[in-house]
Amino acid sequence: MERIEYQLMNSLEENFWWYRALHAVIAQRLVQLQLPAGANVLDAGCGTGGLLKHLAQHAPQYRYSGLEWNAEAAAMAENKTGLAITRGSVNAMPFADQQFAAILSQDVLYHRNVDEHEMLQECSRCLQPGGQLLVHVAAFQWMASAHDEHVHGARRYTASQLRTLLQQNGFDVIRCGYWNSLLFPLMMLQRLTVGKHKASSDVENVPAWQNRLFHAVLDSERRLPLHLPFGGSVWAHARKN
Repeated sequence: MERIEYQLMNSLEENFWWYRALHAVIAQRLVQLQLPAGANVLDAGCGTGGLLKHLAQHAPQYRYSGLEWNAEAAAMAENKTGLAITRGSVNAMPFADQQFAAILSQDVLYHRNVDEHEMLQECSRCLQPGGQLLVHVAAFQWMASAHDEHVHGARRYTASQLRTLLQQNGFDVIRCGYWNSLLFPLMMLQRLTVGKHKASSDVENVPAWQNRLFHAVLDSERRLPLHLPFGGSVWAHARKN
């Protein structure tokens, strides 16, 4: 990503509606995996550490590690979490075989410097037999906008494309579907109009009322049994086969 994007992430991710909702839903999905206490969990492409900080607070029964390519982001993550963040590429992870019970990856697979097959094969290598993968990526290529350019997003996925990709690289897909569905009509309108030519990404300060409203909508979605065939993101829970 552009340097400014890491700086924005670092300053906003604790309170910005998108990050708050994302971190909450990832924590919920992780706990639902029912891993044994003390299980090793990796955040592959941990950025500036907001998710790791949230997980340490809301699912402290696991041992967390972070992997990040960008040196400045890794330093921010270390300062935020107190963890020793490993520098390295998700295309060639500097970890031992079968080191982790679960790997999390949020909005990393779609980046232009990531080889999607190499990354998933590395996830498989580093997972224990039957290890769990939670992956989250941007949805629908036709939704690409200036935001993708600023964060170096190279591709977007449908649920069927993500499912096929995981199956091709050694995973059984337990569940695959869309997220950020309730706000999707507004997101679509923004991305296909003014968002096509924005001089900045969509990660930016917004009015307090908007921040509260958007977070409330996404948090409601997390609590409801919704399985809509669209959303701003697509996610999957998969198991190493």
